[in-house]
Amino acid sequence: MHEEMKDKRTSLMAGRRRFLQGAAWMSGAVATGLGSWIIGPKWANSAAAAIKVGIATDLTGPIAYVGNATANVANMVAKDINGAGGILGRPIQLFIVDTASTESVAVANVRRLIQRDMVDVVLGGITSSMRNAIKDVIVTRGKTLYIYPEQYEGKECTPYLFCTGPTPAQQCDQIIPWLIKNGGKRFALPSANYVWPRVLNKYARELIEKNGGEVIFEEYYPLDQVEYSATVNNIMTNHVEVVFNTIIAPGVGPFFKRLHQAGFGKRRGRLACVYYDENALNLNAPNEIEGLASCLDYYRAVTAQDAGSARIQTEYDKQFPGKILFSGAATGMYRGLKLWEVAVKEAGNLDREYVAAALDHAEISEGPGGSAEMVPGRRHCRMNMYTAVVKNGDFEIVARSTGLVDPREC
Repeated sequence: MHEEMKDKRTSLMAGRRRFLQGAAWMSGAVATGLGSWIIGPKWANSAAAAIKVGIATDLTGPIAYVGNATANVANMVAKDINGAGGILGRPIQLFIVDTASTESVAVANVRRLIQRDMVDVVLGGITSSMRNAIKDVIVTRGKTLYIYPEQYEGKECTPYLFCTGPTPAQQCDQIIPWLIKNGGKRFALPSANYVWPRVLNKYARELIEKNGGEVIFEEYYPLDQVEYSATVNNIMTNHVEVVFNTIIAPGVGPFFKRLHQAGFGKRRGRLACVYYDENALNLNAPNEIEGLASCLDYYRAVTAQDAGSARIQTEYDKQFPGKILFSGAATGMYRGLKLWEVAVKEAGNLDREYVAAALDHAEISEGPGGSAEMVPGRRHCRMNMYTAVVKNGDFEIVARSTGLVDPREC
């Protein structure tokens, strides 16, 4: 009890320090990318302390295409919140750091968010290994709220860590039965060798077998492997009907190209990759991934079905022309920031205990893919899910959930 009271006093003292440090902060009106979001002119003469939001994402490295979209979305949401009057009458200021697809770099940069910038919340991390590397720095040592926005393997039940991306149940329960009906029963599971593919595959295998399918082989490769001739040969000689892929960049592009050259998908066979979104389409020529099936919380095609998604996509296109608001951490980032905004307003302050309690049941009526809500006591998010297939270089939605899908976690 003494330690708990001490922790609460420390948290309150840190909050007061943040307020005093932020009270003199004033600014201009542009997005700076790496560093911070500078707040618009309506706040320039205000004494209101900025609420500090840390964004940790891969601005460089092999999955920087995900990280930069995530940073773009964070900037867009921050601008929207500040334009509507901020939160509790205070503007929010983003502090964006590069996790660089390198855990040692990420830990050092996130530590600066906590110790130097004294942010009130941290959102970010893309891979599960990155989340595991930075969560202790944020949650335990830093005693700060952490929102993880990426689709992932599940099983994350750390207090004060909230997940706003899809889980295996949300993806696999939708797509596996569809794949068996529209692809076949003989599955191969070629995979990158880290925690997300291993846990996802365990869930997928159970569902495949429950639905009458069979896993012909399940193999794991180094993250940087780019040569897959032996794997492709194994797929073709064993008459695999569905390739349920979790190989990631930089290997996924060469793997899909080689598989196409071998004839997979031309006469028979279905590619499936649950992290594939519009931006990932650029990794291969359209004919190399024709028919690929994916299952996510958002595709651009959703805008034809959901007015809120259309408004968000239009605003993103206006602010970041030529780029795509795509699924994964970018949509989870939007969802996470807006749910956090709702929670802070309910809490009436920035104390981690109060905000976490409000975030536990926060809901939003609009977001990429539609409405969303946290599952009370679970720290995971219900959301709509969409199954889509690549046709002529773009995604076409072929199925959607009948309502918000439960993450079935914690």
